[in-house]
Amino acid sequence: MSDLRNSIENAESGRRRWPWIAGGTVLAVLLAAGIAVAANRGGPSAQSAGSDEPVNGGTLQFALIDYQRSPDPQWGTNYAESLIGNNVTDKLTWQDPDTGEITPWLAESWEYNSDLTAFTFHLRHDVTFSDGTPFDSAVVKANFDQYVHGDQKLGINPNGAVLLAGYVETQTPDPYTAVVRFAKPLASFLQASSFTANAQPGFLSLSTLALSAEQRTDPTKVIGTGPFVYESWEEQVKTVLVKRKGYNWAPPALKHQGEAYLDKIVFNTIPEASVRTGSLESGTIDATLDVGTTDEKPLEAKGFKIIHRSVSGTAIYFNFNSQLFPTNDIAVRKAVQLGWNRDSVKKTVLTDSYSIATSVLNDSVQGYVDYSGSVLKYDPDQAKKILDDAGWVPGADGIRVKDGKRLTLKLLGISNLVVNKPAYESVQQDLQKIGVDLQLTVVPIPDYTAQVAKAKTDWNITAANRSRNDPAALNLVYNPKLGNSSFLDANSTGVDVAEVTKSLDDLETTLDPARRKAYAKTAQDLLVEKYALVNPIYNPSQVIAQASYVHGIVFDAQSRNHFVNAWKSNQR
Repeated sequence: MSDLRNSIENAESGRRRWPWIAGGTVLAVLLAAGIAVAANRGGPSAQSAGSDEPVNGGTLQFALIDYQRSPDPQWGTNYAESLIGNNVTDKLTWQDPDTGEITPWLAESWEYNSDLTAFTFHLRHDVTFSDGTPFDSAVVKANFDQYVHGDQKLGINPNGAVLLAGYVETQTPDPYTAVVRFAKPLASFLQASSFTANAQPGFLSLSTLALSAEQRTDPTKVIGTGPFVYESWEEQVKTVLVKRKGYNWAPPALKHQGEAYLDKIVFNTIPEASVRTGSLESGTIDATLDVGTTDEKPLEAKGFKIIHRSVSGTAIYFNFNSQLFPTNDIAVRKAVQLGWNRDSVKKTVLTDSYSIATSVLNDSVQGYVDYSGSVLKYDPDQAKKILDDAGWVPGADGIRVKDGKRLTLKLLGISNLVVNKPAYESVQQDLQKIGVDLQLTVVPIPDYTAQVAKAKTDWNITAANRSRNDPAALNLVYNPKLGNSSFLDANSTGVDVAEVTKSLDDLETTLDPARRKAYAKTAQDLLVEKYALVNPIYNPSQVIAQASYVHGIVFDAQSRNHFVNAWKSNQR
């Protein structure tokens, strides 16, 4: 077996701090090392199953809690959409999920200028789309142009406008050289060139780019360079991918030569946890994502393998609305941070696949800082004192009141992760004890999307996360010029908005590891500690349960799954 497959089957993935690729203005990467991609907890059946070499053929039946609302990977905004899209399209680069190193994929090498405003990629010459057309610099330009600017006539949104902020153009000096230019420094663009999470920059053929959003609901017209192609798509039911003939450009880091091993993958939408588990036990499906926390150990005891990877990026967080009463009061925000028992969530809600958040960043991300000894700890007495000092007085029912108004916080969250609601309910119970009425609305993504449009006026807290293995995830979420999830402006009482903005802007100005680490610390200090704009809850994880005959499912740096290396030893 290769080092990669050994790591998938047997390794407990370690968390290592990683330096960004830097050390001068020129970077040329021509060779990539193998990677450890997932943690695996399995009994004898899991270990013995890892002794076989990969075999070709078979259909993998895979279950998900969610579904694709469109086959267009650049549009997708949930895990199912990004996961499936990653197997139809490829990226310029591949990010090592353990070290964070950016390594080759469709680009063999690259360099960037000292200002971090121009990035030159030297493309492979042998890549084609599944319709036979070539992948070249003109395609890179057409994709980035539409990805950032959208196309109103076609109904295509500017899906990449936030990720590639300041994009100016892509120049094409020759067919296999693409120069991507920005109006201002964008240090995180190298990582963005490997980005695999929601609204990803997976490359589509020129014929697909010419289609309207409605026309792209025909999956056979969504053409990528990836190891699989669409066979069919039934919204809310299933998506079927089949092996791409002639594929031979997987990321070198995966050490995979040639086509995918599997003939077909069927992604089945099964919203109910009990049905996903029952289908796995009966053999109807071969593997399932979104494993319930109460199902992990029973499935493991029955011989199924549990593999998981923590999602790099931000924690699952409560983002406070800095303008809406009563979260416009920093005393309220600080009290919430201190007012809930993290050990209770860890013991009663989470499994070993997850961890309690100790910062707004996951500890796998460069520049992470641990606040568990200061503001992110359980100290209900201090929380009560903070509220007392700010004039919040316990009412007859125990909920605090100030100036005749109750301390009620309205939270909007997403139900797409199995841990979310029970974790929020645990926090809710603890906050009630200090006089805070946390009201939960935890709904599917489409309903969340509709409600979050009114977050500035209707919701004190939005609960979510951002998948991105780079500290610039903070910039995307909190910068007033980009995500602005805390609604910072002149009406944000007691917050120096310019100070916060500068700290986030600084993240994009350097690839020097030491300076980037310092900038990341400054940003976290302001968001978590000084202004208490966020209350991190837990670090999410993607957890898969699979039959012992399933092998080689890869977790990437955003914890999305790739199936070019996946195979089945039972050939069903």
